[in-house]
Amino acid sequence: MSENRRHPVSRRGFLGGAAAVAAATAVPAAAQVAAAGPAAAAGRPNILLIVTDDQPKHTEWALPKTVAWLADQGVKFTHGHVTTPLCAPSRSSVFSGRHAHNHGVRNNKAAHALDQSTTVQKYLRQAGYRTGLFGKYLNSWTLADNPPHFEEFALLQPAYVDAQWNVNGTVQTINGYTTTIVKNRTLAFLDKAATDTRPWFAYVTPYASHGPRTPEAKYADTAVPAWNGRPSVPEEDRADKPPYIREATGTLADGRAIRAEQLRTLLSVDDAVQAFKDKLQALGQLENTLVIYIGDNGFSWGDHGWTAKSVPYRPAHEVPFYLSWPAGGRGAGTQDDRIVANIDIAPTLLDAAGITPAAPQDGRSLLSSHSRDHLLVEWWKQGTATGGTPTWSSYVAKDEQYTEYYDLRTDASGTVSGTGQVTFREYYDLAADPYQLTNLLHGATPAQEQALGIPALADRLHADRTA
Repeated sequence: MSENRRHPVSRRGFLGGAAAVAAATAVPAAAQVAAAGPAAAAGRPNILLIVTDDQPKHTEWALPKTVAWLADQGVKFTHGHVTTPLCAPSRSSVFSGRHAHNHGVRNNKAAHALDQSTTVQKYLRQAGYRTGLFGKYLNSWTLADNPPHFEEFALLQPAYVDAQWNVNGTVQTINGYTTTIVKNRTLAFLDKAATDTRPWFAYVTPYASHGPRTPEAKYADTAVPAWNGRPSVPEEDRADKPPYIREATGTLADGRAIRAEQLRTLLSVDDAVQAFKDKLQALGQLENTLVIYIGDNGFSWGDHGWTAKSVPYRPAHEVPFYLSWPAGGRGAGTQDDRIVANIDIAPTLLDAAGITPAAPQDGRSLLSSHSRDHLLVEWWKQGTATGGTPTWSSYVAKDEQYTEYYDLRTDASGTVSGTGQVTFREYYDLAADPYQLTNLLHGATPAQEQALGIPALADRLHADRTA
């Protein structure tokens, strides 16, 4: 895939050599269930995929049980990202293993642009997996429409309390806290494994920690650790930033409030994850269940004055990302420093199940030893209204990030229009400036840009966007 090729400029340690990665074994590609590799050695694994909503990094305080299981006894990816920091595009990338410019869901209104024949749930169900969805699906998806390729589902109309659901084709109100309902519906699905011998795939997606960030009653007054911000909160001097960031008004107090609310909602997610582990242990399926946990995007806690997602800055696209599969050799408690992303989830699940997808994928299996040197992250502005985040794309490496903004917009179907002209650029030396305080292109001369390697980065970004 194009994003895995290096640009020719050599700068600093990382671009001079490969990042260290945990030892891994790739599953050979096959058109059906493989006869070799981890899947065959363990038998086809059950799959539990947990996707939270708007959960940034640095939220592990609220997830002690989750971390103890999936990170301390599995794999913690220290450089986990999403390729579009927005719910529906990100989730479509989870399902398809593709960037948003390839799967077509460029904004939250365009859910029906996703080719459902290319999703991981389609491939798994076709291969004999029992499939279930519990929680949020895709923004703008009509609640009464059953989600394709899920045999059993409790589809949530996003809310925290007394919400509307589509339960196996029947739209109804279910009273109670929705994270608890997601937990209980998932546990009932897992329970059927006692009598149904098929491997299963459960897609579990609570509304936490999305706004309005309503905690479960028992956690409403829970004290959270104090937080004094970080250098990017709120960053008083933003003269080198694009206009929409220069106009942002978020404060440290705003960031503290959002963080506290998010942490309280995630405490219930942690309870649910522990319940899943206990159930798998009781069923004797803990060893051969592949579990992945990821946030669908990050969130800014007042960084650069911003209190949302949608931006190219690290808090918006970096996310917690864990994996556990003891029977597949991922149960020892390791840290993996590769650059990984939501587009890698579908290839990983299919790899573990020994399935080769018919459609191309941009991601790579996390079970292989593949390591990329950078990642394409992208975002589209929806509509023609002034203000808000413009369309942008970004080259993201461990030690540098180059971003271009464009005169482009999308309509509700995801169709793109505009001149495509570059309207603003940013470049950050992440090794020296991890909080992205100094845009090195602000006032830079052509010679200085050449020394930074900007022309080569721009060429690489263009190639990634069009691949």
